[in-house]
Amino acid sequence: MALRTGAHEAGGPRVRLHCLAHAGAGVASYRSWPAAVGPAAEVVALPLPGRDSRRREGRVTDRAGLLADLLPVLVKAAGQGPYALYGHSLGALVAYTLTRALEDAGAAGPLFLAVGACLPPHVATALVGAADLPDEELLPLLGDLGSLPRGAAASPGGLWRRSVLPVLRDDLRLARSLREAALDPATGGPVGCPVLVFAGSEDPLAAPDASRHWQQWASGPIVRHTVAGDHFFADGAQVPRLVGRACRDLVGAAVPGEGR
Repeated sequence: MALRTGAHEAGGPRVRLHCLAHAGAGVASYRSWPAAVGPAAEVVALPLPGRDSRRREGRVTDRAGLLADLLPVLVKAAGQGPYALYGHSLGALVAYTLTRALEDAGAAGPLFLAVGACLPPHVATALVGAADLPDEELLPLLGDLGSLPRGAAASPGGLWRRSVLPVLRDDLRLARSLREAALDPATGGPVGCPVLVFAGSEDPLAAPDASRHWQQWASGPIVRHTVAGDHFFADGAQVPRLVGRACRDLVGAAVPGEGR
């Protein structure tokens, strides 16, 4: 279920860094992370059902299905040592949802929750409610984000529209469910762990200025970073370096006598 890379040089991982990808995608964007994160963490990318090694499994489209699939994995991980979560775009909503659910389950919380390229649940986005739009309305929205491959709009029978677009639509349904659950006092509210918020300097969907609104979803410390790039900045080295530094610093603070 997980893609694990990057063990600590001193014999075993210091922090398990669970990473969740953006809508319509697998976890390939995290393959380059171990070198940038450094030896402070082991990168454990978690593909959702229906992609990568799990492509034959049915996709999840609501909070209940997501938690049934991934919460047991993280509850188990929480009992095995320090861990953290990074989620990008849809993955940020997934990571937030899992963090809330872990706290509600009484499991050991993550060292931190890191969210990238994502507006907080109470802030509307252009893609909220877009899952069921006809292609001629949805594709221009995706094009504005730079996530539409060249020629996809003009090729109704093309591979991208047959294989990726259905996944993307289901992911948008999942995102809508997670936002609605976050706004429900019974299933949402702020998380207790530190929160790191990353925004791309040229992101047309989640502008850096809007990242300040994550404050109401964190009862503890929150740190905001603006990094170079558009909506898909996680492919670069800047974010994993900063996340790796947070792993090193926070696990050092959490373990008595542990140096930084």
